[in-house]
Amino acid sequence: MKTRTKVGLAVFTGIALAGVLGLISTLRHGFSARDQPTAIEAFVARRLRHLAVPRSARAMQNPVPLTEEVLAGARAHFADHCALCHGNDGIGQTKIGQNLYPKAPDMGSSETQSLSDGELFYVIKQGIRLTGMPAWGEDTPEDDEESWQLVHFIRHLPDITPEEIAEMEDLNPKSRWEFEQEEEIRRFLAGEEIPSEPPKQHH
Repeated sequence: MKTRTKVGLAVFTGIALAGVLGLISTLRHGFSARDQPTAIEAFVARRLRHLAVPRSARAMQNPVPLTEEVLAGARAHFADHCALCHGNDGIGQTKIGQNLYPKAPDMGSSETQSLSDGELFYVIKQGIRLTGMPAWGEDTPEDDEESWQLVHFIRHLPDITPEEIAEMEDLNPKSRWEFEQEEEIRRFLAGEEIPSEPPKQHH
């Protein structure tokens, strides 16, 4: 009991210290999502994330067997839903990922890979407060299975191949401009006439 009290006191002290330092930094430099979190902020955030995941969830084992089919499905899901922030390679070097606060993490790094399967699953399902990580999926067996499949893909990220990344690029969501460009290319290759843009009206 004394140990838990000491741990709780240490965490509270760390949070209070981070709050004071954060306030001082904000008063000096302003409040911008472009800033890099301080070392103390990062430490406290990691500790709070760990404490926020229930012990029962941290101990959960992935019930979905790892197969090539499961990995392919997770790869497609990640490309369509997650790559916008995390990148196909999971490094997080995307325009959105790098402009979040804190920035999207490198999920192939030891910091992420050291999390248990249960922690990864919980973060995917419940999200992380005060970050850009939303909660995904509903509380249904189908959505849970998809999340567990994503855990397998995250474990695979340190070994992802250029061929897999190239395959994912075809599955990434496309903007309207990209759709229009692809449609023009398709029509050109098919020998169809490409309609010219209507003249702009001047008022």
